[in-house]
Amino acid sequence: MVSTGAVVGAAGVALGVVLTPGPNMVHLVSRSVGQGRRAGLIALAGVAAGFAVYLLAAVAGLAAVFAVVPGLYTAVKFAGAAYLLWLAWQAVRPGAAVVPGGFAARAEGVVRAEGAGRLFSGGLVTNLLNPKIAVLYVSVLPQFVDPARGGAAAQSLVLGLVQITVAVSVNALIVVSAGSVAGFLGRRPGWARVWRYLTGTMLAAVAVRVAADRSGGAAVAG
Repeated sequence: MVSTGAVVGAAGVALGVVLTPGPNMVHLVSRSVGQGRRAGLIALAGVAAGFAVYLLAAVAGLAAVFAVVPGLYTAVKFAGAAYLLWLAWQAVRPGAAVVPGGFAARAEGVVRAEGAGRLFSGGLVTNLLNPKIAVLYVSVLPQFVDPARGGAAAQSLVLGLVQITVAVSVNALIVVSAGSVAGFLGRRPGWARVWRYLTGTMLAAVAVRVAADRSGGAAVAG
């Protein structure tokens, strides 16, 4: 139904998007470094659920609203920027740990204390408030759909699953790599403090970039 060339093309686009620093990457790295691999993987599950929501919406034709109602895209864009700024403040506010739970706790203990649901929902919200993911499904992946090969919805679903597979796989590698830094920082409070401000700065910078974007959804970033 979907050609090999279309799958390769969609995978290439997905790889380029996931390797571009954006809200998802910054959020997952901050969770993984601050709380360990398990917390990062739970947050990644939330990000994956966000991808699934956008994919199903795109297949149903609902996400196309972003393309025809610029005001809605703008509203979601600013909501996402505000959420990222809130996360940045949580990282740098006086008396804050690097992230809730701090570096000293074992990853498993942090997950129990903070709640897996909160980690999952954090990843979900971060992804849902990134409207460029919807644009990816609405404007980019459809370029690989061939009407001669069958239903467009079914092809879009397959191509979307390819994108999700690539995105989750790459992000999982990032989570595992970043999670190994937690032990290092746990033994070095000075470096942990540096990471806290670095995390806040990165989140704020991404928030500003998201808010200042004037592409109207023409470009994508993960």
